[in-house]
Amino acid sequence: MCELSIILPAKNEAEGLAKTLPTLRHAYPDAEIIVVDDGSTDSTAQIARELGAIVLSSPYSMGNGAAIKRGSRAANGALLVFMDADGQHSAEHIGQLLAKLDEGFDMAVGARDGSGQANFHRGLANAFYNRLASHMTGHRIDDLTSGFRAVRADKFREFLHLLPNGFSYPTTSTMAFFRSAYPVAYVPIPVAKRVGNGSHIRPIKDGIRFLLIIFKIATLYSPMKLFAPISGAFFFIGLAYYSYTFITMHRLTNMSTLLFSAAVIVFLIGLISEQVTSLTYRRDS
Repeated sequence: MCELSIILPAKNEAEGLAKTLPTLRHAYPDAEIIVVDDGSTDSTAQIARELGAIVLSSPYSMGNGAAIKRGSRAANGALLVFMDADGQHSAEHIGQLLAKLDEGFDMAVGARDGSGQANFHRGLANAFYNRLASHMTGHRIDDLTSGFRAVRADKFREFLHLLPNGFSYPTTSTMAFFRSAYPVAYVPIPVAKRVGNGSHIRPIKDGIRFLLIIFKIATLYSPMKLFAPISGAFFFIGLAYYSYTFITMHRLTNMSTLLFSAAVIVFLIGLISEQVTSLTYRRDS
């Protein structure tokens, strides 16, 4: 078994791979380099093979997360490095991530600075995700959505069934590691301008998808931290409205009853979600 496998999901990234793969091979000549061709219509697969990478091709696009899962299953290395194929991530920073694994961490993530964000709005969204995830886990999370990371293969494969096929695999894997008490480290890195085609992020569709990440963050780690405040809000709004109607009309209204019922229902859903989450991360020896 080789020690290191470097996995690059790629969709129409022939130009980026032509720049990235030679530097990877020069820096890590003994590493297993896997390019997962996610239904590309250009010469992505051909370029990758010519430059010595192992190529896994899909007949159609399945998504970034699906490419990560396929590459992880095929990899032989005890350590896995995931990075973009568009030239944004540099081989010179891989050593910093691997050094964190040597220190005892199970995952090391390359944390982008402000210049590494695609645009101002994406930067604000990612900052919000980082704050929310930090609150949920009780640990500082510098970059929840960074796709540049190094992990221990055996630990990462425990959560392949949780990973979505789309763009939110970094969020899911990070929260899964924290939930399972696998230590995670962050390494500040600069991010270069991408090479070749524009980003595959679609603003409206993926904007909605990223909004759902907020709920996934909560349900993956501790559902009650999401459901309990919502339940409490319904209860106190109902209590305030009941107090108002009792003082002014001396009666309990349907709206107050509905709000109290909603508080109970949301709280019970939170309890059930907490139990489901616990079973999700259960490991039988």
